[in-house]
Amino acid sequence: MIRAVVVDDERLVRKGFISMIDWSSFGVVIIGEAGDGKSALELLEQKEVDLLFVDITMPGMSGFELIRTVRQKYSGIRSVVLTCHHEFDYVQEAMRLGAVDYIVKTLLEMENADEVIGRLVERIKWEDGNLEAMIRGEGKRMAADKAMVYLPLGLTVNEEELFQLSIVRNNPLITFQEMWMTPLHQRMQEEDGGRERAIHLGGRWQTVLVSGLRDHPLEEIEATFTAKLQHALFYIGNDEELTSLDYKELKESASSPKAAQMSNDILTQAEDLKWSIDGSSWEIFIQEIILQKPNYERFPAFGKSLCRSWGPLLLKSEEAQELEEDMSRNRNWCHWKHWLRRFSDRIQRRMIELSMTKEVMTCLIKAVIYMREHAGNKINQGDVAAAINMSRGYFSQCFARFAGETFGESLRGMRLDLAKSLLQDTNASICEVASRSGFEDDRYFSKLFRERVGKLPSEFRAGGMEKI
Repeated sequence: MIRAVVVDDERLVRKGFISMIDWSSFGVVIIGEAGDGKSALELLEQKEVDLLFVDITMPGMSGFELIRTVRQKYSGIRSVVLTCHHEFDYVQEAMRLGAVDYIVKTLLEMENADEVIGRLVERIKWEDGNLEAMIRGEGKRMAADKAMVYLPLGLTVNEEELFQLSIVRNNPLITFQEMWMTPLHQRMQEEDGGRERAIHLGGRWQTVLVSGLRDHPLEEIEATFTAKLQHALFYIGNDEELTSLDYKELKESASSPKAAQMSNDILTQAEDLKWSIDGSSWEIFIQEIILQKPNYERFPAFGKSLCRSWGPLLLKSEEAQELEEDMSRNRNWCHWKHWLRRFSDRIQRRMIELSMTKEVMTCLIKAVIYMREHAGNKINQGDVAAAINMSRGYFSQCFARFAGETFGESLRGMRLDLAKSLLQDTNASICEVASRSGFEDDRYFSKLFRERVGKLPSEFRAGGMEKI
């Protein structure tokens, strides 16, 4: 028995619609009615409902909003649009929202009512049978071997876009955590619909065809997809063709690569920029990425760190800004590999502009890393030169050309950056911050801080606390 509710703001229309049809002959029972969307949602919280007849134009919550809300909160409830002839243009929008059919109220007569409702009930039975053919048993196991899975690429999810695809409109759509799945008939050509996906989903969704799903419980599939699918797609996905995955291989793959937690983690090592200067180091870097497969969520932070840590020294301001802005378009490893190649090209261009060899450039980058790590210690130019195996005089000459300022100026800037972090992240006194930042005289530290930052250290800390 199909349990139905009629939602229309005109009471006489509701009553007339309900009394016009012999519902029981179609296996339908009207268990309630509502005059607006709010009342309808309250009714759904109290009763189990299978079908909603929804008027489009209602005060307060429109029929569109009600269908959208019901779709999100009660995915098993189907909606049928009740419309007048002058509202027919809205029907297409309602169907995109997930409505399964529509009824034109002004054309519904006693003579054709049975045909209209009969058609609707047959559609519902067909969909239920279709779903049962793909999902069966007490444990809700997959009867279909293949399924199309849709993952949103942005923070804003618009599930309605999926209903513009014929494959979604004509097959069950199963909602998982932040992803959707459509089981496929064996006879369907999964390659069909590529153009449709490109038109309606554009670059807002990632689509993957997963095979080998038959007889696996839905609960297990959801858990596997949630833990592993996005990570796997990051390394194999591309924009050229539909991505295909075998479920068994996905299930057996690692969701949290151990290599990413090891001391020789490739992204941690890559901060030394060797891969950006030397061709052979680039190849090793790329191979290690593929081997270790670091968590895909780490790449945006890695890219941002490269731009902000090395941009002022090695990139033009517009280049650093462009690279950082372009990161938002990187959806998979192919995109990131291209982005990293662009970063490397700009570093090598800078090396040519400075007329420096790879060896000298590598040493100077090591020097900057050493200075940043030891900025709070009592280090001088000789200490840094010794650490990178360069003579003090040659190092001084190369560093000034490389950094665009003297060693002393650069070290003071690093120490001030360290002081800013300590002021924001600790409760240490100003005197202690000065000492931990490599300044022996806290009065000199405060004077220099005000000259460079525009505020006293205490004022800078107070400003940070206000923002928090």
